[in-house]
Amino acid sequence: MRNFTNSKRIAIKIGTNTLSKDGGVDSTFIRSLASQVAELAKSGREIVIITSGAIGMGASQLKISEAITGIQMRQACAAVGQPLLMSEYKKAFDKFDLTCAQVLLTAEVLNNRQTYLNLKNAIETLLKLGVVPVLNENDCVATDEIGTAFGDNDKLSALVASKLDADVLLILSDIDALYDKDPRKFDDAKAVKVVFEITPQIQKSAGSKGSTFATGGMKTKIEAAKIAANAGCRIILADGKIKNVITKIIAGEDIGTVFMPKRKLDNRSRWLLNSAAAGTITIDDGAVEAIKKKKSLLPKGIKSISGSFSPGDVVMINNVAKAVSNFSSEELKQIAGKHSSEIKNILGGGKKDVVAIPENIVFLDY
Repeated sequence: MRNFTNSKRIAIKIGTNTLSKDGGVDSTFIRSLASQVAELAKSGREIVIITSGAIGMGASQLKISEAITGIQMRQACAAVGQPLLMSEYKKAFDKFDLTCAQVLLTAEVLNNRQTYLNLKNAIETLLKLGVVPVLNENDCVATDEIGTAFGDNDKLSALVASKLDADVLLILSDIDALYDKDPRKFDDAKAVKVVFEITPQIQKSAGSKGSTFATGGMKTKIEAAKIAANAGCRIILADGKIKNVITKIIAGEDIGTVFMPKRKLDNRSRWLLNSAAAGTITIDDGAVEAIKKKKSLLPKGIKSISGSFSPGDVVMINNVAKAVSNFSSEELKQIAGKHSSEIKNILGGGKKDVVAIPENIVFLDY
């Protein structure tokens, strides 16, 4: 469970509160981070950093101390804070002869298959060059409301770890572990050392509120663990302020909570599972059973369509699976309930004879 001897690719997520000190950036922490990353790099490991903190740093620079709720103000703070944040990373990594690279992301980049592949190839190239990619949500131009797209970058870190086939993801936060009950309310709350399955009870007990400039919390970390679990990637949740916490964890010390994966999907299935659905196809029970047996989704089993989507878009199938549809929503409305042999007469030639093939269907649960 805590043997990371063969873990070659390590993703490290740094939370806003871990990076912050007295309203500004904790330079001492970032220097320690760089030192630990340098040590891991010397052992032949590849490191990817997912950082938060741009909004908080921008707010500090602008002398804003209260919570920022407006999207435009958060975008402005992010624009001011991002170069300051990267400057701190560069100064720290330069001391250890490491080069870091800034990579800014939006949800749209990860949802689109082509832009996702471009991103993956770019980061793979950086890693081959010995560069440490530092990723952050591009809050300044994000079209989703900041804080809902990725949740203080907890979800982003899991998506990155999943898409880059990371062996382990370290989430360093002011939350030191998962507890069996809220430690702020119960003195007898005990830290959970290992989680083999994220149960409804664990999800229910997870809080949802972050701090003034952070938007995460235990809830977003649980969601991150679920994403990483489908990639066969272990997650360690730990207190980022513990001295040399990264090297200690990789050495196998019993720190924080480790979330164990249950299945390892292929890369395309993981992209499909984690992409936003453009609409929903509701199918009958017979069709559900068929796709569970790795058969194609046929128009005969479709009961209704909701949403507007194009051929090649990701859609929900009932509430049980996601798929890449071969047809648009308007086309599916015309062929729903029909036999595949009728598609040509209804839509014309050049169309597929199935709605989705097994390779383009992935179930949400396992």
